[in-house]
Amino acid sequence: MRMSRARLTPIAAAAAVLATALAGLGLPTEPAAAAAGCRIDYVPNQWPGGFTATVRVSPGDTAVTAWTVTWTWGGDQRITNGWSAEVSQSGTAVTARNVAWNGSVPAGGSTEFGIQGTVGANTAAPTGFALNGMPCNGATPPPTTPPPTTPPPTTPPPTTPPPTTPPPTTPPPTTPPPTTPPPGGGCGTAVLCDGFEGQTGSVPSGDWSVVHPDCSGTGAAAVDTAVAHGGSRSIRIDGTAGYCNHVFVRANRDLSAAGTVRYGRLWVRHTTALPAAHVTFLAMSDSADGNRDLRMGGQNGALQWNRASDDATLPEQSPAGVALSVPLATGRWSCLEFMVDGAQGLLQTWVDGTAVTGLTVDGTPTHDVDGQWLNRTWRPRLTDLRLGWESYGSGSDTLWFDDVAVGSSRIGC
Repeated sequence: MRMSRARLTPIAAAAAVLATALAGLGLPTEPAAAAAGCRIDYVPNQWPGGFTATVRVSPGDTAVTAWTVTWTWGGDQRITNGWSAEVSQSGTAVTARNVAWNGSVPAGGSTEFGIQGTVGANTAAPTGFALNGMPCNGATPPPTTPPPTTPPPTTPPPTTPPPTTPPPTTPPPTTPPPTTPPPGGGCGTAVLCDGFEGQTGSVPSGDWSVVHPDCSGTGAAAVDTAVAHGGSRSIRIDGTAGYCNHVFVRANRDLSAAGTVRYGRLWVRHTTALPAAHVTFLAMSDSADGNRDLRMGGQNGALQWNRASDDATLPEQSPAGVALSVPLATGRWSCLEFMVDGAQGLLQTWVDGTAVTGLTVDGTPTHDVDGQWLNRTWRPRLTDLRLGWESYGSGSDTLWFDDVAVGSSRIGC
């Protein structure tokens, strides 16, 4: 795109040079202070020697167009990577800055980023949270230096008569705001985009149907108004162990417009860590594979894909293969994205914006990852989307799904 050039006056040119110099030094050209009532919520998921954490940034009463979050470790934590933010650590001091797509947060709104790291014996919680240099979570603000006192001018200011023409009166808009909330999560051009805000009853209906593959048992699906990622509603799945207790909600939308290359995005929250036994929480029928399912779930405590027609798994269920996948965090929302390329037989998966090596089919067989998967030609044609719980032995869980989208390009978190 060509940009038109505007001539600068000497004063404007000098201002532009100064702004460029400040930006080159890493200094902000405008203050981006945090408002009263700002909060930084730090939710860890810890195990011996390591941890992940979700950090929610809520600016409070005033919107921000950019944010920098800082805190101090209370223990010996070290960050190894992060997502949805640029994160750095110096000693015990941590700094996280927004990335290009999540810098603007409205008043009363929030955004999230995540971190992963290592920790030794001292696991004390972090303290001293601040947003754009201002303490958050009720901390005492830093002392300020009062401005110098300037004596009043001896010459009175000139008196300007009030204008004789009243300001124009702008009538209120005649079109009322929409009463139906927009779909949650932000979906771009997705053919399916649903935050479940249109669900009015306790049982999923309309664009979603409750289905029980094979046989119906004690598994249940419901619309939940107590737990949600965005808005006020989500789909809750009470999944119980045993083959006949399968329960899913199935999208009734025609997804064929997504094309041969299909991208999906959903937010999922679950209660119990993925078991050692095989379980499924997402399934899509493959018309090119005898209408058998392409399934996503878990095994050996980590996320996996499974092809129902030959029971191939991604990654291979070796210790090295499982280590290249990731567990699904409990007690918090996780953003799960996937891409299935039916033309080339490729598959990719992201968790909280980070690609997962063990959940990738790149077309070249790799031992411990997709060697088993590529033992035969695979060119899927996916026809639907189901979210729920399917256990093939042991493994019960309570899950929530929200802000679900399917499209022909990556949708993002």
